[in-house]
Amino acid sequence: MDYALPIIKRKSLLPPLGLLTVAAMLPAGWDKRLIDLNVQPLTDQDLAWADYIFLGGVAIQWEEVAQIIARCRAAGKKIIAGGPLFTAAYALFQDVDHFVLNEAELTLPPLIADLEKGTPGRTYRSREFADLRQTPAPLWGLANLRKYAVVGMQYSRGCPFDCDFCNVTATLGRKTRVKEAGQIIRELDKLYQAGWRERVFFVDDNLIGNKRALREELLPALTAWQREHGHLPLSTQLSMNLADDPELTRALVDAGFDTVFIGIESPDPASLEECRKSQNRHRDMTADVRTLQNAGLEVQGGFIVGFDHDTPETFQQQVDFIQGSGIVTAMVGQLQAAPGTRLKERLAREGRLHGSALGHNTDGNTNFIPRMGLDLLRQGHAKLLAELYAPRPYYRRIKTLLRELPSRAHQRHMSWPAMLAAMGRAMRRFGILGSERWEYWKLLRWTLWHKPRLLPLAIRLAAIGHHHRRMSESPVANTEPEVFITQALSPVIPAVGVPIPS
Repeated sequence: MDYALPIIKRKSLLPPLGLLTVAAMLPAGWDKRLIDLNVQPLTDQDLAWADYIFLGGVAIQWEEVAQIIARCRAAGKKIIAGGPLFTAAYALFQDVDHFVLNEAELTLPPLIADLEKGTPGRTYRSREFADLRQTPAPLWGLANLRKYAVVGMQYSRGCPFDCDFCNVTATLGRKTRVKEAGQIIRELDKLYQAGWRERVFFVDDNLIGNKRALREELLPALTAWQREHGHLPLSTQLSMNLADDPELTRALVDAGFDTVFIGIESPDPASLEECRKSQNRHRDMTADVRTLQNAGLEVQGGFIVGFDHDTPETFQQQVDFIQGSGIVTAMVGQLQAAPGTRLKERLAREGRLHGSALGHNTDGNTNFIPRMGLDLLRQGHAKLLAELYAPRPYYRRIKTLLRELPSRAHQRHMSWPAMLAAMGRAMRRFGILGSERWEYWKLLRWTLWHKPRLLPLAIRLAAIGHHHRRMSESPVANTEPEVFITQALSPVIPAVGVPIPS
């Protein structure tokens, strides 16, 4: 959201939840310092202060991660790396001293114990799944929360579904593991005590993977917490089968959820069958989206192009579905064959892989040969994004969404001075300087007349659209990895090298 965040004077979307949680797992006697390269530089003074560098990142950051590793090695620092990028591709990073792979609740304690004994190994990993009831609350105090638009929180890991392109189940399992409701309440309390009063994003892959625990334990606790502390807007990721459960939908809204991201992938039944997206088959997805919108949930959607069953007509089918359903934020990417997925295994057998899945999925860098051909996929995808985020169709989707949402949805959560300042910046950027200015003023006039309480949402969506329009013009993401460094009270202990298997 680099192009939208200046409207609310924030530097980055989310603080690095993984590293903040790892920080809480480290010995209490260690001094800890968080360097999130999305909001601040890593200085030579930071490196000189540290005994160990804890480095985390995701796949699209691999080049920046390699640069950071080289810089840390040049400074003579020990590097401990973990998280999604390294779990998937640790063999690419030979200059890392120690790898903490899979879930750190299981693999970090053995490393810490070995460091204390002076016998650290090279690679720590586990085929077991962690008990999230043992996961500590993130150390929010290490992050400058004023730099961020949203704060992340995690309730569960795993997903009961098994889409063939998704490595969530391969990495985290099909049994949804959850924290106790009391853990989440304590995390919220600490976040609230740190001064946070804005949106909280539950980063779970599928929040409704364990409906019983969610319905009977977490949502009642969240609803009570919201009544006591005031309203914090909540958002999350979940699956389309929520539309089949009106009672659970109401409970989510009552607990403060107003935005859900759903992996829709494709309106084509053949493509859904191909990728084993069973939860989206045999249903009217436009009607399901409308059901959730009418309940008070803004539905954001994930979409994929490049399935074997996709044709040149697929791109327009995607546009028509997205426009008709009023999914304002539509994240459309090219299919990638990620490590650990059945998709990658099948494409490898067919001899269709080329390269790794470490690229950005909107820059034409898919890692296999699609049936329709690479050129057609790239051209169709670029045209699709341009059409979706052109001012006229985009603002039409905003109006469609606002019509469907009840006026009570999306309560204001910024202070009046902050909101008015943001509205002023938006007015200048979109209403005066922007190519969308005519559509912007039409939307504001319509919203003030029909849904005045949703005006802040309309302005926020205008900012998001501006960002996606800029990204569709130059779609390679500009992101940086997060770096976490620690100063141990004990002397630096030399690592014992253990060869990494290919």
